[in-house]
Amino acid sequence: VTEPYKDRGGLKDRRKKWRFGFDHIFRPNQGQEDVWEATEPLVQSAIDGYNVCIFAYGQTGSGKTYTMLGEPSNEGLISRSVTKLFEAKREMEALSRGETQVKVSVELLEIYNEQIRDLLAPKSSPSGRSANLKLTSNEVVGNIVVPTSAKEEVMDVLNMAQKRRCVKATMSNSESSRSHMVFTIRFDVVTKNGATRSGKLHICDLAGSERLSKSGVTGGSLLRETQNINKSLSVLSNVIESLQSGSKNVPYRESKLTMLLQDSLGGNSKTLSIVCLNPMSSHFHESLSSLRFAEKANKVELQAVSNFKC
Repeated sequence: VTEPYKDRGGLKDRRKKWRFGFDHIFRPNQGQEDVWEATEPLVQSAIDGYNVCIFAYGQTGSGKTYTMLGEPSNEGLISRSVTKLFEAKREMEALSRGETQVKVSVELLEIYNEQIRDLLAPKSSPSGRSANLKLTSNEVVGNIVVPTSAKEEVMDVLNMAQKRRCVKATMSNSESSRSHMVFTIRFDVVTKNGATRSGKLHICDLAGSERLSKSGVTGGSLLRETQNINKSLSVLSNVIESLQSGSKNVPYRESKLTMLLQDSLGGNSKTLSIVCLNPMSSHFHESLSSLRFAEKANKVELQAVSNFKC
């Protein structure tokens, strides 16, 4: 990565360079299909009984929500993941000839101003009764879990939840997500002899980090939202740094986001971080910060174990 050109008043061009290494790098001419091809093995792990977490990180307006949700003509990771899960469900039940049952259920949570909201609750709004659900260890208490039998049911639930999510306009993004969304789909396999295998897939669309000077936020609810977003992302970065260094004191409890994702970040899970960058030179420093986060996340080692009981 090379620092953008800047006029040095006739002096010799001296631009800094940084070198990073990642599992995959997607160029602007690559699309959702390429991202899915790299992500699909993680979704297969959820089918195989592992805990899996996929999250998108980056500044506001860099394409995180589009990567996760896409559009009808160009599906994102969530839609493609749901398709694969239900294809696996149909195949497993058909091959077992009735001796295996697969249950698929969905949860949708939002972390808004350090409060956990259930996007599936009837009165889900920033001021509604569903705000500030209790979080015990890394499990939410009292949220709605919806059993589903087809992809269309899941997408209907997701579309309803998206309409309830807090989105506002800033100078950086006309549809800026003001919260973190955590979509969880559970894949439970039960055989006739009582053996069970339980996989869990978290797909997280994180709110984007913002510089107040660029977002144009000066006060009111937008300022509070921005401060809480930046704080939680800063804690996430600190958690990743602590895990990378092998520290025994990891600051999970400093943010509701890291408390909720504790197992996914440093426990029994396979985790994939997708870092989205804005290609404009005016956003270079934000992109460099995201790359540094990705470099730290890439060095964290997890130990995932299949959730199988017989």
